[in-house]
Amino acid sequence: QVQLVESGGGLVQTGGSLRLSCAAAGSIFSINVMGWYRQAPGKQREFVAGITNGGTTNYADSERGRFTVSKDNAKNTVYLQMNSLEPEDTAVYYCAAWNSGNLSRKWWGQGTQVTVSS
Repeated sequence: QVQLVESGGGLVQTGGSLRLSCAAAGSIFSINVMGWYRQAPGKQREFVAGITNGGTTNYADSERGRFTVSKDNAKNTVYLQMNSLEPEDTAVYYCAAWNSGNLSRKWWGQGTQVTVSS
């Protein structure tokens, strides 16, 4: 089992920034990718960004250039720096962890609310 604990959500105005953090614990040897998904009201959960243990990153097209994912391997913590936030970014953001060899199995954090006011 992998436990994920997120922090850093909140309320911000359009154009503002937030940084989310997610600390992993437990069987972390079983994962090699950590990342972020989000779910807005009435919408499906969607991929935002991911990073491998080796530092390779991947982003959804809509976030590329505004969001930056990074990882501190020593702390087993992944971060999501979000800049130039827009009301459309309002959602619950979920930290996720998985192994690239088994995409059907993901561990999830509890979610943190990000609200961007216009």
